[in-house]
This record gives sequence, structure tokens and C-alpha cells, in this order.
Amino acid sequence: MNKPTRSRGRPKAAPEAESRRQALVLAAYRRVADAGFEGLRTRDVADDAGVNVATLHYYFRTKEALIRAVLAHAMERFRTTFAPGRSPGAQLEAHFNGVRRLVRDEPELFAVMGELAQRSARDPAIAAMFKDTHATWHATLRGLLQHARAEGFLDPGLDPDATAALVTATFRGMFMLPSTSTTPRHLEPALTQLEKFIGIKKRGGKQAHRATHETELREVKS
Repeated sequence: MNKPTRSRGRPKAAPEAESRRQALVLAAYRRVADAGFEGLRTRDVADDAGVNVATLHYYFRTKEALIRAVLAHAMERFRTTFAPGRSPGAQLEAHFNGVRRLVRDEPELFAVMGELAQRSARDPAIAAMFKDTHATWHATLRGLLQHARAEGFLDPGLDPDATAALVTATFRGMFMLPSTSTTPRHLEPALTQLEKFIGIKKRGGKQAHRATHETELREVKS
């Protein structure tokens, strides 16, 4: 009689296991946003997610592994600024408007990215992830700029590679700003000027300005 064979490798995560892992990542993400890495304690993260420390260590054997998961989550949130399936020019507009949306709706993302950027200076693993992410981001932007230029959306003399480097450097600089400076009121002038420099033919400029003004009013009232 043949004995049942066991599948090799790690079993696929059950839905509830993936949900628990995501809860731990989100709890750590919020802890970093609120208190930086100095305030990131695995026991607190486990408590926030409603599990014990042993369960946290089952999913993340080391604190560094948890931090890498936080970085991956932050990068995934930033990638939502891209809108595939549209024209290159429309995707560029969507990217800038997506950054505006994140600043307005998810300010904690910028706090987390700032903390991760600082940690990457002394953590080779985080630095490598940052490098790979930046390379992909730069290549994506460069491709969009090339195609947007070809379709007449941008000035024909624009240098896609240099412009992509300028955009990514500007946005990465935003991550390093104090959280009090990463608000729509502080960042809107920089984003608008960057769009003008690139030559993005913005549609609905008045509506965008009005939306930013309404956001500022909500901040004052709150």
C-alpha cells in the first residue's frame, strides 16, 4: 500500500493566516508612523494586532523581517499613484494627483517612508530594497515620459531620463520632511511647479486648486 506523499516546501497561506500577517504588518506600520523605529516594539505590535508575541515571531522571525514587510507595504501604497491602462500623459497626471491623494488621505505613509529612508543608511537589507524600488520607479517614469513626449503631451526637447531623476529625487525629498511639512498646503506649490517644469498639460486646474483649498479648510477646522 502506497503511503501518502507530503508536499515539500512551505504550505500556502490560508486566508486567515494571510489576514493575521497583514494585521501585524499594519500594526507595525502604524507604530512606525506614530513613534518611529524607536517606538517599534514587537510586544506592542502583537497587542495591537490581537495576538501574542509567539504568533508574531511565527510570521516574522526577526524584527528586521517585520520592518522589511512594512517597507513592502509602504511601497505598495505608493504604487497606487500609477494608473495602468491609460495614455502615458494621463498616467503622468494620475501619478501627480495620486501623490496629492496620499498626502491628503494617508499622511502616515510619508512619516513611514522618512523613517525607512533614514534606516536604509545603516541597514544594508533596507538599502537594497530601496535601491531596487527606486530603480523600478525611475524606469517606469522614464518610460511614461518617453511615450508622453512621443504623443505630443510633453515638449519634444524634454530629456526623459533626467526628468525622471528630478521627479523621483523631489518626491524622495518629501519623504524626509517633518510630518508637519508634508501637508497639501506645504506640498501643493512644489508639485505644481514641478508639473509646470515638466510641461504636463494639466486639465481641470481650477478644480484641483479648489480641492486643495477645501482640504486646507478641513485641516484648519480639525
